[in-house]
Amino acid sequence: MTKNSPALFLVATGCLLTPVSSLLAENQSTDQPNVGSMPPSARPNVILMMADDMGMGDTSAYQDFTGNPDNVQLDTPNMERLARMGARFTDAHTPSSRCSPTRYGLLTGRYPWRNRLKNYVLFGVQGDPMIETGRPTLATLFRDQGYGTAMVGKWHVGLRYTRSDGSPAAGWQDADLTKPLHTTPIDHGFDYARFTSRSHATSGPDAKGGGKKKKDHNKGNPSGPDNSRGPGHVHDRIAIAASGNGKELRTTGSDAYVLTKLGSRHSDHALEWINEQVGKEKPFFLYYPSNSNHGPYTPDDAIGGVPVSGASRTKSGEPMDARHDYIYENDVALGRLLDYLEENDDPRNPGAKLIENTIVIFTSDNGAEKNSDIASGPFRSHKGSTYEGGHRVPFLLSWPAGKVGDGDAATPGADTASPVGHTDLFATFAEIIGSELPDLRSGEKGAEDSYSVLTAWRGKNLKNRPPLFFHDHKEAETDKAVSALRLDDPKIGGTKYAGQWKIFFDATLLRAGTATPIELYDLKSDQREADNRLADPELKPLVDHLTELALLHRNSGGHRTAAIAPAESTTIHFNRMAAPQPRELASPQTFNAGTNGRSIPVVKVTMTAVHGDKPLENASFAPNARGIGVAGDSGKFDQVESGEAILLSFDHDVIIESAGIVAGNGKAGGFYQVGKHNPLAIYCVDADIDPNSKDQSGILSDIGLLKKGEVLRLDSTPHYGTETPGQWRLQTLTFRPYSK
Repeated sequence: MTKNSPALFLVATGCLLTPVSSLLAENQSTDQPNVGSMPPSARPNVILMMADDMGMGDTSAYQDFTGNPDNVQLDTPNMERLARMGARFTDAHTPSSRCSPTRYGLLTGRYPWRNRLKNYVLFGVQGDPMIETGRPTLATLFRDQGYGTAMVGKWHVGLRYTRSDGSPAAGWQDADLTKPLHTTPIDHGFDYARFTSRSHATSGPDAKGGGKKKKDHNKGNPSGPDNSRGPGHVHDRIAIAASGNGKELRTTGSDAYVLTKLGSRHSDHALEWINEQVGKEKPFFLYYPSNSNHGPYTPDDAIGGVPVSGASRTKSGEPMDARHDYIYENDVALGRLLDYLEENDDPRNPGAKLIENTIVIFTSDNGAEKNSDIASGPFRSHKGSTYEGGHRVPFLLSWPAGKVGDGDAATPGADTASPVGHTDLFATFAEIIGSELPDLRSGEKGAEDSYSVLTAWRGKNLKNRPPLFFHDHKEAETDKAVSALRLDDPKIGGTKYAGQWKIFFDATLLRAGTATPIELYDLKSDQREADNRLADPELKPLVDHLTELALLHRNSGGHRTAAIAPAESTTIHFNRMAAPQPRELASPQTFNAGTNGRSIPVVKVTMTAVHGDKPLENASFAPNARGIGVAGDSGKFDQVESGEAILLSFDHDVIIESAGIVAGNGKAGGFYQVGKHNPLAIYCVDADIDPNSKDQSGILSDIGLLKKGEVLRLDSTPHYGTETPGQWRLQTLTFRPYSK
């Protein structure tokens, strides 16, 4: 086959949607409140406490809402106290029904399925970081405005260990625990971190161990040189109990990892750090994702002198079990924080207590882990489900100085029924502290799905908010990467469809960017999600509209991007370049993509094969039915492998929706890079890079804005230089071009 084929001019297929401006005009406001002009001295402190696996029925703060009787309702007096001091939200949601993706969405203001995690959680002792270096987080938002930033508790958004030679570890097996970890919360804006890597029983061997009267949570894997459970306590970058004997952890002293001491340990660290910030007269942001009440239930004996183990009671006074002790542990830890804020003066506001200008939030990462009408309240299902019980959670908030409650626990708090989500926190905090959100049109990244709900915090109804998405559905018969979209009272062609509409889509929306609706409910009249109205002929215009809206928000890169994205997309099918007969295409290759006669502009695309920073001499592109690879001197096969990379650039600004990368008989691996942004790991439509997790395969989605002349790099080289390299073909590339 010739190495010097003439340049290929490709007519690509496209996808035409209703104009973006039309969808936005009918269903959401593109205007967010202006950022505030709050002077630095008036900026509030922020404490964001999040339970693990707690349903709305697990707190007496919602007892009148859930209808639980006194003899089964856990008494949580401090959660009630916070609700009376401020506001109680009855329609608050996590972006996922499981913990890792929710934590990603909360910290970044971006839906987690835009990352590689399409369902389930990060699995395995390492769990490659979900948040790439350089992506804004709540911590960087506050840090950049002069705040002290800290997290204590459960991380579970991924980390990376270090080898003995100082290089990034490929995984747990080549990690040296005596070396500072390569990637931790410190790399994402936190000045201070005292944390467990994931759920507490899987973050390290319990130093308490088993015994005749003690439950063994180590499951036959105690601490020793061959420890395969985890690093124990991590302080900033240091696994503090590492003994130097393989992966053995010390089991005595203050560094020992004891499951039943986590509650008091995290509470102590939180208060010590807050006290230090107050002494510096510095505003602070504390992210406090507790380990409780994720199983196994390991309540502490006491926190700050207040008994926990054996201390939980129903509202009618009867003792409860270990699960409820563990939930009660959160209540005691919350109460200790509130006591400190109420008792201590605010040095930045003479004459005031800290509580007056501190935003205190208590919520959960998903619904209850237990399938119980008591724990989930009036909602269907629980953790792991896209039904309401999986993602509708407690959300309690107080901020007297910001007119969110009066701070008085003796007065009734406010009830707020506006729908809000954890991804909204980024934009809401940005408005409060006077920080501009990242400029997505100029190529910045961050808070793509975040929407300020400050007006709802202050008791006003939210009008025309963007849709809310939820995902991960254990009830799905096959692929669990099911998602749902929520939109209230949409107007379609001048007709209002009154209701709280929630439409479900099968896994192809998240994995492939196509939409197949499977269920439809009106939560206004059917909060139990019992009456699937998808087949109702009168609702067909609604179904069509919600499906179109889901495609727009799924594929354009974010709620905020949807407001500025071109209306049409184009797909280059590299796997069709082999027709009508296989041929090699010289590198570099320049061709046109687009269709004349439509509103979408014709775009010139330049594609180059390289190895490292150097173009591959005598290389060409080798297409087949799976996609395009590189035929050259580097690899054994005509795939992208052995350090080879494909560089793509455009003569227009484009939003890269996705790349379809096929492993075939190769493997997922390598990295992609947009312009000068930091690289991210490549996964494939038929393979992923999380071998210990559920299937995370799919299109490489939400790649982002590529400016005219910038380069999108798809590289087979290991992301960190130590993992298995990639071996794959590029099958498709979908993008939305801007007019010049």
